[in-house]
Amino acid sequence: MKKFYFFCFVIVLVFNASCSKKEIQKSEIIEKSLELQVLEAYEEGMKSLEEGDVLFAAKKFNQAEILFPQSEWAPKSSLMASYSYYSQDYYSDAILELERFIKIYSKDKNIDYAYYLLAVCYYEQIVDETKDLQSITEAQKYFNLVKSKYPNTEYALDSDFKLDLIEDILAAKEMYVGRYYLDKKKWISAINRFRNVVDNYETTAYTEEALHRLVEIYYTLGLVAEAEKYAKVLGYNYQSSEWYENSYSIFNKEYKKIKVSKNKDKKSSKILKKFRSLFK
Repeated sequence: MKKFYFFCFVIVLVFNASCSKKEIQKSEIIEKSLELQVLEAYEEGMKSLEEGDVLFAAKKFNQAEILFPQSEWAPKSSLMASYSYYSQDYYSDAILELERFIKIYSKDKNIDYAYYLLAVCYYEQIVDETKDLQSITEAQKYFNLVKSKYPNTEYALDSDFKLDLIEDILAAKEMYVGRYYLDKKKWISAINRFRNVVDNYETTAYTEEALHRLVEIYYTLGLVAEAEKYAKVLGYNYQSSEWYENSYSIFNKEYKKIKVSKNKDKKSSKILKKFRSLFK
């Protein structure tokens, strides 16, 4: 009887082992099949991106992510979907994708690039210093984040460069409003704008003009001592500039005023590098 029970026990073990082996093989086949589907979707996305069909590319990258969310291809696919939208100026879609990436894949090795690309999406929507305040402030916020959290990266270096350009844009905005008040003879409002440029954007190209405008306004108001104070600052720092010579002409009426041509060309930076090689 004992031999019979032992024989039955061995049969059960063999049967279970056989079933387990089949289940493992079946699981491996499914997993391999999923990975193959992911790779196919990803490659289709890359091909479509190269061909300029960015909407289809983003769709395929999203599909690759959804098929196998636990795989290493999931965060890569998500980030490439963001880049696809960005590459053809679908900034709103790119921003949504990047915000989702940052939320889901916060520990991913390319999280620094995600924050950088998010900043660039806002930055490249800045088209006019008289508007676009939200784009300016959001770009500034995320470039500063990249600088502080990832200081030793190439993204931090470019962020620093673009933050300087944003400073110029903000200074230009203050100058635009200041000139408007100056034309309307709203002296106090104009003074506040020009002083803001001098105090907070002193490294920009607009400081010289802001100092000259202050000289101009204070002299017009009869506050000669204040006008002289700003003229001395302008002369000390920018003695060879045309704005200083124009300020000098305010005190010396025989001195010929120089017409300053406004440079309408904004500083520009090269378009964002194509980091596709990170995800191949």
